[in-house]
Amino acid sequence: MPQKAYARAGVDIDLANRLKSRLGARLRTTHRPEVLGRVGGFGGLFRASFPGHRDPVLVASIDGVGTKLKVAFLLDKHDTVGADLVNHCINDILTLGAEPLFFLDYIGAGKLEPRIFGSLIKGMSKACAQAGCALLGGETAQMPGFYPPGEYDLAGCIVGLVDRARIIDGSSIRPGDAIIGLPASGLHTNGYSLARKILFDDMGLGPRDRLPGLRLPIGQELLRTHVCYLPAIRRLMRRIPVKGMAHITGGGLVDNLPRILPDGARAIIDTKSWSVPSLFKTLRDRGGLGDAEAYQVFNMGIGYVVIVDARHAKRTMTILRGRRIGSVERGPTGVALV
Repeated sequence: MPQKAYARAGVDIDLANRLKSRLGARLRTTHRPEVLGRVGGFGGLFRASFPGHRDPVLVASIDGVGTKLKVAFLLDKHDTVGADLVNHCINDILTLGAEPLFFLDYIGAGKLEPRIFGSLIKGMSKACAQAGCALLGGETAQMPGFYPPGEYDLAGCIVGLVDRARIIDGSSIRPGDAIIGLPASGLHTNGYSLARKILFDDMGLGPRDRLPGLRLPIGQELLRTHVCYLPAIRRLMRRIPVKGMAHITGGGLVDNLPRILPDGARAIIDTKSWSVPSLFKTLRDRGGLGDAEAYQVFNMGIGYVVIVDARHAKRTMTILRGRRIGSVERGPTGVALV
């Protein structure tokens, strides 16, 4: 059978339809009881039934995984960035106390590669299922000539739920409160443009090279999956009143903590209170970064922050397996690294 004209131009609709037809079983593993309709419609259906919530509020966020994708291309490994995308979005709405409801993805590529497409969906669906979040649908765009061969773009949108009375917005944070840090698994999903420049361009390393202090080759270290903090925070919120939470992504501790601090509250971060992982030390030293820039570009080993009353600090650390990395003091809103 001769190839269709659109396929010759680079857009294979029949291939896309075949791939999408296989998604039903995988997506259904993530579905909650509120999901209605079948996979593949013009829109995903989610029944707005929220028993137990007096004043339910929907929380939405959208994001990507940045140039971490470049590392996935180098190693030809694509399932982890799918999970990264979901976990990043879950962590963002979690800062407000929201539980994830459903997730939508966008994949754009010059040419649709079935193996890569399958890996991305596998990673996203696994992460969604683990979090109790429905992978409701998405969009796959074939745009020949728009992306370099073998590359693609990835984005995701999440919607979650929180009762209005239980929204965590930082407004109750006061001087004297304790700042608890949770460890990151690696760079998570930010700082990769600078990290790739330092490691691959300036130092001349390859993704399969090794550095002292790292267990895995550089490429695998850079692809470590972004931690989903939902299970740990669920445990905490059942036991401890949480005043504020911050996801430490682009902007690091320096820019993300002020987003939840009320006027007149300043975060004092003791940078000696945790051991900065070897990879971040290499990036800081070989990149010639000062501490202020390093803690703004990278998470430096702290992926998520919780603020609680100081009297709850010890129990919070036990529940989260985290550590106290600072305190809130009076002063102009911002972060001081000491």
